[in-house]
Amino acid sequence: MAGTALLAAALTACGGGAAEGGAAKSEMKPKPDMAVSVNLTGDQVKAGEPVTVTIADGKLASVKVTDGKGGELSGQISADGKSWKSERNASAGAEYKVEAQNTDSQSATTTFKTTAADKVNKVSINISKGSTVGVALPVSIVFDNPVKNKAEVEKQLKVTTSNSTEGSWGWVKDYSGKDRVDWRPKEYWKSGTDVKVQMDLNGVDSGPGGGMFVKDYNTEFKIGKDRRMKVDLDTSKMSVTEDGQNVDTIPISAGTPGGQKASWSGKMVLMAKEGTIRMNSETVGLGNAYDKDVDYSIRLTWSGMYVHAAPWNTGSFGRANTSSGCVGMSNANAKAFFAAAQVGDPLEVVGDGSKGNADVGNGYGEWNLPWEQWQGKSAQTGAPQSG
Repeated sequence: MAGTALLAAALTACGGGAAEGGAAKSEMKPKPDMAVSVNLTGDQVKAGEPVTVTIADGKLASVKVTDGKGGELSGQISADGKSWKSERNASAGAEYKVEAQNTDSQSATTTFKTTAADKVNKVSINISKGSTVGVALPVSIVFDNPVKNKAEVEKQLKVTTSNSTEGSWGWVKDYSGKDRVDWRPKEYWKSGTDVKVQMDLNGVDSGPGGGMFVKDYNTEFKIGKDRRMKVDLDTSKMSVTEDGQNVDTIPISAGTPGGQKASWSGKMVLMAKEGTIRMNSETVGLGNAYDKDVDYSIRLTWSGMYVHAAPWNTGSFGRANTSSGCVGMSNANAKAFFAAAQVGDPLEVVGDGSKGNADVGNGYGEWNLPWEQWQGKSAQTGAPQSG
């Protein structure tokens, strides 16, 4: 019996040793190569989609996606570690390299190329980098081609300010007929505010007929002094304030009441200091009423309303409104006004005899809309945006 027990123990010991040796031998087998798949593969990938990297087995530790120019697509690994998704879309006409590493320090790489865009959309922005502008100037972006995917495009636009200014994007039809989106503060800007605008549009599809954006845009600017004007049609005078204090009252002659020569009314914005320009009445539908060079011209609307020198109308300054729609004044007053004016200064026209407010897209007419109505023009469900 004792011998039998010892044999049994020996057999058991031998059996256990064999099992352990087998397990150790199995562990020495090489690990399978790390395998990843990408949703965009090949040499003819259509751009405009995020990049998704998926691991076949195990968990992702890091993923890097770069283009041929050294640009990197940032993204996030999922909570379960099985996939990674880029925050932005792949852009058109680019070659991408995907480099991934798992939690076992294995790595895998792959590449893909996107096709060029069938049609390219571009933008024009109204404020150049480094500018100092008045308190009423909105950020205004005009698109070369139609934008059907307004919500998706608006999502890529960001305004950041030094004092968390509240504002909202709003879509309007520009006077040119093109799609336009403006960012208007709830109230006029505060002097001294620093503003940055990021337009991360590369790889975003405008929608049918619009094409794809193939680059990002950005600008930054500063808000200058708080300078405002009010034209009173009843008195034919314009008051000028700085920081709420009246600094000047200028005799003017505005548009002739009762027809197409009347001035627009409401809140407008000084759009551009154009200086000496040729004004031809035929270009604004007023026949052959005038054709002359006009000094110290500052644009108020795309349709042709200006503040400018009008020495030929001296007898009407401060007495009557007899112009063809513009706000005219003496050479001396126009010269001083032009020198002190900032693009973006607000100018409001009040009193009787106007032809009403210009369309929102005919200049920067959004200030004539109540705040809630302007918010409703956002493609992001009308929600306010601040930065």
